[in-house]
Amino acid sequence: MLVAALLSLFTTPIEPTPGHPVQLPTEYFEHRFIATPTTVSGKKLRLFTDSAGGLILAEDVAQQLGLTATADGTDKTAPFPAFRDDSSIPPPIDATFYLVPRKTIEQMGENMDGMLGQQWFGGRVWTFDYHRKRLLWRAPGDLPKHQPQHEAKLYFQTDAKGNRNTDFARIEATIDGETLSFLLDSGATNVLSDEALKDIDDRRPGNRATSFLAKSVYERWHAKHPEWKVITAKTMTGQLMLRVPKITLGGFEVGPVWFSVQQDKAFHQYMAQWMDQPTEGALGGSAFKYFRMTVDWPNALAVFERP
Repeated sequence: MLVAALLSLFTTPIEPTPGHPVQLPTEYFEHRFIATPTTVSGKKLRLFTDSAGGLILAEDVAQQLGLTATADGTDKTAPFPAFRDDSSIPPPIDATFYLVPRKTIEQMGENMDGMLGQQWFGGRVWTFDYHRKRLLWRAPGDLPKHQPQHEAKLYFQTDAKGNRNTDFARIEATIDGETLSFLLDSGATNVLSDEALKDIDDRRPGNRATSFLAKSVYERWHAKHPEWKVITAKTMTGQLMLRVPKITLGGFEVGPVWFSVQQDKAFHQYMAQWMDQPTEGALGGSAFKYFRMTVDWPNALAVFERP
């Protein structure tokens, strides 16, 4: 009886309750979280988590797992696989994986099997604990104790009836006296060349978290603050890199924060299709690394704590 009781602890799916979040199986690499659940067949997956990304899975992984693919024109989708109870992650509330070629997945990093994007985060409460390198799933409405000044309102695109079209979140931060809008982008990534790494000289890997900034804002700040460090060497996802000494987010002043500069149209036009209004870039792990950040997607609220 005792053995059976102990085994049941590892075979019963755990769901969060108020005050008792569930720590998900993850790896933490350069201020980004990679979910590492194990399927019932024993295959461990590596799924890049990205609040500004999509819900995708490599086609070869879907085949290995025996997932039934459904075709809709050129798109192929597959259901969420079943995971072992002692190494699981929750399924998206109302979404399926898009299947993509392996080469598409490889662009996210070595040995990735897919991505958990805004459709997966949407509808739930999550804590990105950068200090303790943990990703926590929380019960509905479960927020850590905090002061109101450490809340940040989130904004989403909605239809005429107020129903949310996407779960891409807009958040505001104050930098150099300006309050600007950014995409909340937990998976924001840049890959630095050897030349850029030499210029930064921080002895960290080239594949790392970043934040993004529209070029017009960079030009304004650079003209005003020529002393702010700039990296002009080529990188994968930015024309330039700018080191901003301080930003204010959730009532806290933190820094420095590295931004990778992109063309304005990346945010003013492309991402604006899914946002309630255009943003001036995206905040990622280079900014969030200073916090324990809890994001309540249903209630459009983020809470920031300093460890």
